Amino acid sequence: MPVVAFDVRLRRPLAGATPFGAAGPYEELKGALRFTLDPKHAANARLTDVERAPRDAGGRVSFESDVSLLLPVDRARCSGRLLLDVVNRGNTVAVPNFNRATRPVFRPGGDPDPPIDAGDGFLMRRGFVVLSCGWQGDLPALPGLLGFRGPEALAPDGGRLIGRVYTELQACDDAPCLLLSDRGHEPYPAADLDERDALLTVQDQPDAEPRLIPRTRWGFARVADGCVVPDPRHVWLEDGFERGRLYHVTYTAAGAAVRGLGLAALRDAVAWLKHGTEREGNPAAGALGWAYAYGRSQTGRLLRTYVFDDLNLDEQGREALDGILANVAGGMRGEFNQRFGQNSKDRPHMMRHVEPSTDDELHRRLNARRSPLKVFYTNTAAEYHRGDASLVHTDPDAARDAAHGPCVRVYHFAGTEHGLGVWPPSDSQPAPADPSGAVERAQHLRGTLDYARLLRACLVNLDRWVVDGVAPPPSRHPRLADGTAVPPATLRPVFDAIPAARYPRHHALPRRLDWGTLPPGPGPAYGSRVSAVDADGNEVAGIRLPELAVPLATHTGWNLRHPDIGGAEQLLVFAGATLPFPRTRAEREAAGDPRPSLEERYASRDEYLRRVREAARALGAERYLLEEDVALSVAIAAKLWDYWRA
Repeated sequence: MPVVAFDVRLRRPLAGATPFGAAGPYEELKGALRFTLDPKHAANARLTDVERAPRDAGGRVSFESDVSLLLPVDRARCSGRLLLDVVNRGNTVAVPNFNRATRPVFRPGGDPDPPIDAGDGFLMRRGFVVLSCGWQGDLPALPGLLGFRGPEALAPDGGRLIGRVYTELQACDDAPCLLLSDRGHEPYPAADLDERDALLTVQDQPDAEPRLIPRTRWGFARVADGCVVPDPRHVWLEDGFERGRLYHVTYTAAGAAVRGLGLAALRDAVAWLKHGTEREGNPAAGALGWAYAYGRSQTGRLLRTYVFDDLNLDEQGREALDGILANVAGGMRGEFNQRFGQNSKDRPHMMRHVEPSTDDELHRRLNARRSPLKVFYTNTAAEYHRGDASLVHTDPDAARDAAHGPCVRVYHFAGTEHGLGVWPPSDSQPAPADPSGAVERAQHLRGTLDYARLLRACLVNLDRWVVDGVAPPPSRHPRLADGTAVPPATLRPVFDAIPAARYPRHHALPRRLDWGTLPPGPGPAYGSRVSAVDADGNEVAGIRLPELAVPLATHTGWNLRHPDIGGAEQLLVFAGATLPFPRTRAEREAAGDPRPSLEERYASRDEYLRRVREAARALGAERYLLEEDVALSVAIAAKLWDYWRA
């Protein structure tokens, strides 16, 4: 078995040893898993460059992952379910998302082991063991992030590999120099500071024609104490980088880690917990029978990569995961298993990993060997307006709807933004996973709908599908056949009628790119589609939360960057918008708003909450919402009413 040791450095009770129903109290084991794998084994054949990794005396490749393991103190109280938390840029996501808990924020000099907020205990009350496992080797150097340590691939002469890198840089503030990576991650250092063929371009939209910046005006350097200092990890521009503008750097880098070993770590950690013995250091030996993986955003794309490369069979030929829930990944995969791959890269305009997007093509290897792996793909309206989510269920030109395989469900969470909603309402949020503390500001209030309840229902439905053979509710998303999947420009008349609603005048659709050279050559745009909307501007396709079915506002999957952070004509990627309804008829008429006011829609708070309860029960009857979350939906709606009606 590839796991050779679990080095536990911290053992502590979870939530002060509070019991979670029949599962009792939980504890956390935190430390590192050490692995060795056989680079010649068929299970590892699709791990890029694994054959170039240094080997030990037994011919195996070694690496290790930081892990956090949450499990019942009394192992006999485990329900047999393991949830693999595929951490996002080193941050846990499963407990914050399913338990509606607060995620710790890691900063330089901070506590590497802050207390874990267990939220409402959703996962623990169901007896889940939760494994948060590091897989990413280029994380920022922040205490507390769960990372991965593995080898570089070596050239035949034993030296470092040299190769071309293409990356995008965008800042919320003007800056004289930038790190050669996204969001403070470890960059690939330039192999030659004077490289003549290195390129720097600038543009103001993701699909605009790039303008070349002369090589004499920029260099691989940083600014220290007012002086320009050569540095292979930074890029400097003589007039500085302007906020909001999109800069693309193409250069030759040195040193390529074996990125795919991170995916192997996830697979083999799960296999060890399912099948490993107490003698092999397994702290839950014999207690686990089924394993599911949850990834969001970056790690949803990683799970799509895991599926495409079919890395689910361990070295003993066993299925590691039984089910996958890949959330807000859109139609993309990522650079998680390639030479000079950039783990943090996440824009469809910069990725070669848009196609294949439909599960028919994505699951080709799984289907060929008749794998029983069950997969849910869930997205918000933000991934649709980004331009790639609709490719999950249409052909690339949006000429036809694509059928889904028997082991797949695809769900659209209507009217939601990439995250779980911003509350209290604000137009500003910290830039996602950015250790610099940069703040992103939008032109409208951010999206406020919290879709965590829908994820909870997905996990329960996935578990019942795997364990009991109960098929989940059908896929629900925009479709060409019924007219609910439409070009984004067709929504403009609805939003132009809403006072102060600034709908994008330009939709930067992702393009097919020619990756024969770097930078890639542009090609035709994909047939990106979004959900049609009703007269209020609210989406009609997908799963509609009770607060969207009985609305107090228009909820969108788009928002624009605020002029304060530059790029005011660009989408603020990942952001939605909340456009409140007028409170009174007089207010509506004064503003010329076509949307009925709150007082015209609802006779009272009680009537509003009654209708929300009915909508929640109807959603529960279809199994898109858990019965226990009907009351939660009403409580959330009451909070919204009190805020918007005040």
